Amino acid sequence: MTFDHLVVGAGFSGAVLAERLARGAGRSVLVVDRRPHIGGNAYDAYDDHGVLVHRYGPHIFHTNSVDVHEYLSRFTEWRPYEHHVLARVDGMLVPIPINLDTINRLYGLDLDAAGMERFMEGVAEPRGTIRTSEDVVVSRMGRELYEKFFRGYTRKQWGMDPSELDAAVAARIPLRHDRDGRYFTDRFQAMPLHGYTRMFERMLAHPNIKVMLNTDWREIDGVIPYRDLVYTGPVDEFFDHRYGPLPYRSLDFRFETHDGDRVQAAAVINYPQEHDYTRVTEFKWLTGQQHHKTTVVYEYPKAGGDPYYPVPRPQNNELYKRYKALADALPNVHFVGRLATYKYYNMDQCVAQALATYERLIGTGRHSPVTHAPHLAAEHSPRAAIVGSAEQRLRVP
Repeated sequence: MTFDHLVVGAGFSGAVLAERLARGAGRSVLVVDRRPHIGGNAYDAYDDHGVLVHRYGPHIFHTNSVDVHEYLSRFTEWRPYEHHVLARVDGMLVPIPINLDTINRLYGLDLDAAGMERFMEGVAEPRGTIRTSEDVVVSRMGRELYEKFFRGYTRKQWGMDPSELDAAVAARIPLRHDRDGRYFTDRFQAMPLHGYTRMFERMLAHPNIKVMLNTDWREIDGVIPYRDLVYTGPVDEFFDHRYGPLPYRSLDFRFETHDGDRVQAAAVINYPQEHDYTRVTEFKWLTGQQHHKTTVVYEYPKAGGDPYYPVPRPQNNELYKRYKALADALPNVHFVGRLATYKYYNMDQCVAQALATYERLIGTGRHSPVTHAPHLAAEHSPRAAIVGSAEQRLRVP
């Protein structure tokens, strides 16, 4: 059998494209992933204590896109959830992003929204040219808040000073003059009711889709025939680092399980001033799970390891352009997702990009309607046809 499409990577980008190509266009699709599971970095599973955790750090779904929300709703029910984050600063836990409560608690003030606006105008240090993340923050919030909340955190997260990072990194950080303590303000904010992995299982549960895990796609290249390749891995790796490696940041995770319902005051607590880790996440806030134990994870950024975050610097973007030129010259290879396009995408942006890529591949100008894809019952969804063991990997029909 010759597959119409080989999809490299079973995360959001790969799974969405596989589902659309199979269900929307009737194509045969083989999905391969080096890891022993589907879902990419959004993979969740129950730990040894029975607590549902995100194995690669917290993944909070939020979007303003009606199309993305409606598409994913075909494969999951949702649990309403608005994300709240606290930062430990000067020995206090205060809301982040910075809002009215943050400033009042930090400085012992009693400002209203108008007073907050005047306060920020008074501490801001306008800069003529905005080039770096330091420029963004200092011009909006001043040097003191920059030092308290951002500089140390950024140094840990990215391994460099904010003055070395592109302005786009800090441009993602809002500042609020009211008491809105939500981390995101998107129209749709929710978590998959039964977890991300269940959602991916439903997405890939189609007779035209076969999944091979524990498999590097190069192992089957030339062994299992296919007509078209969708690649979601690191673009520099695809080309054997011809121009040198693109920089990525990685993470180490340390999980701890405790007795009791909750051990933190919020789902995530950031640590910009102390410790080697950047943040601690307690998963039951996210999942709503009822359990007599609770699990948290500590995140330690590092340079080597699995690539998670493209490093946004001008020289890195220039290097990526050289790889993009190579990618654009391959008519039957399609590069999709955060690593393949070297973009710091959120989950909904990955889904949107994958849907747009599907439209281009099929040539419809719009993705095929998904109304004929049944909304699967939560407890009775079919599982993806996964071929996982070393003995089975080459038995795909």
